[in-house]
Amino acid sequence: MTESKNIGETKHWLRTARTISEALPFLRAYAGKTFVIKYGGHAMGDTALGESFARDVVLLKQVGINPVVVHGGGPQIGQMLERLKIKSEFIDGLRVTDTATVEVVEMVLSGTINKQIVASINAAGGRSVGLSGKDSNLIVAEKLRRTKKDPDSNIEKVLDLGFVGEPKEINPGVLEMFAKSDIIPVVAPVGIGRDGQTYNVNADTAAGAIAGALGATRFYLLTDVMGVLDKDGKLIPELTLHDVQRLIGDHTIKGGMIPKVETCVDAVKRGVDAGVILDGRIPHVLLLEIFTDHGIGTLIRKAE
Repeated sequence: MTESKNIGETKHWLRTARTISEALPFLRAYAGKTFVIKYGGHAMGDTALGESFARDVVLLKQVGINPVVVHGGGPQIGQMLERLKIKSEFIDGLRVTDTATVEVVEMVLSGTINKQIVASINAAGGRSVGLSGKDSNLIVAEKLRRTKKDPDSNIEKVLDLGFVGEPKEINPGVLEMFAKSDIIPVVAPVGIGRDGQTYNVNADTAAGAIAGALGATRFYLLTDVMGVLDKDGKLIPELTLHDVQRLIGDHTIKGGMIPKVETCVDAVKRGVDAGVILDGRIPHVLLLEIFTDHGIGTLIRKAE
């Protein structure tokens, strides 16, 4: 029995040693590179996954990679609005944000959630600082303008989403300073207008814009799905920008996956080497994608 146990333990440690050995060329290739990671979905609500994510981010920093975390918080915002009895509605997947709502958005994103993530990273042995897009004018935003065609009259109607913003200018200087230190920045997607107005910015959009402004090597979008699936439900490991347009056209990519894929495409067009859609529910998903040959999500890049 003891001998069998020892053999099992030996095999486990051999697998661990092989994994470390396999990671070596990736460690060399990515040393000094910037990775922007959009953190959200169910992973944020799971304590064990949150602790795993924090350890992985600390590891990236310690091996010479510069991670920048941008987080969401839609469910937590919804819970706080409900507790405060503030009514909230969605139009085309975007939360209508009035004056009362934008105050709650900033409180939850820049306060509660941001500091929880910072504390987790610090507890895992890293050094982290929380920011919002308002700090150092990191995310200068403008009111998001959307139109919707009336199905009966065929007339375009302007939608008023309140203080929902879109990034118009990213000033990454403060993040570039952290790259030269041992500090890991954690960014809440709250933008500032040129008139001082606070805006609720979609976290995926904010993260992609930041990745582009930093010229990041990778933009990782952690979601609640394994990546882009083909029509048989199988993971597509890699796509070019041309592939993405084709698959949207034939409805292989549809629904909520379209904006996520388009965010990766936009980041790549801004200068990011590749965007990757990952399932944040998988423990150590970042390490599996970054430091192994096969990867684990869907990588989107320009054609070779």
